[in-house]
This record gives sequence, structure tokens and C-alpha cells, in this order.
Amino acid sequence: MARMNDVLERLRGMRGTVHAFVLNDICRDKIWDIEKEIKAALNIPVINKGVEECLHRKHVVCIIKKASFRPPPEPTVMLLTNSGVVLGEEILPPFKKKFLENVKEEIIWLSEEFVIYPERRGGNKEFFVMPPVSFPEVEELGMSDVVSCSPSAPADMMLREMHGYEDDPKLASILVGFNWDGEI
Repeated sequence: MARMNDVLERLRGMRGTVHAFVLNDICRDKIWDIEKEIKAALNIPVINKGVEECLHRKHVVCIIKKASFRPPPEPTVMLLTNSGVVLGEEILPPFKKKFLENVKEEIIWLSEEFVIYPERRGGNKEFFVMPPVSFPEVEELGMSDVVSCSPSAPADMMLREMHGYEDDPKLASILVGFNWDGEI
């Protein structure tokens, strides 16, 4: 059976990983305090469901990564209405071609990685949602309820600062949360 050392070894061995470590409770609390106060442009609320779910897992590991780290397997940012309509979403370069082949409605590119669906309607409030994202490399080790996420910029900066990394725009953090009842 896999143990925490196996998880850390797997993460540290991934291309683009600078460092991987287990988050302590103090760090977890600080991240949550920062995340619940985040707002986007035009005062649109940002709901980091990924961080919320990640921090509810028994174990949370942080990865400090460079740009060469693999892209996430699903969108990490979505614009939703309070009735659940997807008004916009992140489309990362590795998935862009397939997305464009399958899109059946009008889209507007707000950036190289984010599209808006101008014809979609529903709800009366908008939210940027950062959903939980799968992390197959940890799932493969037999861990359950695995989710990953990117913390907000202030939480990312706090994490890197607490662990001895300067404010470097070439670095970012990812949190990976999971449950495991076996010996860790």
C-alpha cells in the first residue's frame, strides 16, 4: 500500500516540480482565511471550490511548480450563474484544438485561455468558480477522494513565502487533497 512518502516521491518526480510537502494545520487555516475574502474584477465573487474541497480532505500536499509542469486535465476557472449556467470557461492550449472542433455555439475569446458564451442566459448573479480538478498521479497510488486546485494569488504567495521561496512569477503552487485511512 502507498504511504505519504510514496505520494511525495511521485509528486517530486513530476516534470516541473520544484518542491512538494505536506501542509500543516496552521498553513491550511491561513489558506482558508485568505480564500474566503477573494473578489475578482467588478467585485464578482470568486468561489474556490477546489480549495474548499481540498482542505476538507484528511491529507493535503502542496506542490511548488514551474511552467513546465503538466497542464490540468480539466478547466480550473469557470464563470457560472447562480442557476448553474456556464457563461465562460478556461480552455488550455493542449485542449484548444479539440474544443474548437466540438464547439457548436458562438464564443468570444477574452484571453488566449478563456472563452465566453454570449448567447447563454440564466440566473441573476455571476461567480467565478475554481472547481476541484482531478489528479491522476495520486489516484493511481490508491488514495481516495483526490482533488487538486490552485490557490488564489495571495494564498499562493503566502505558501511560497512560508516555505522559503521568493516572490517569483515563474513559480506557482498546487494543492492536492486526498483521504487515506491506511498507514501514512
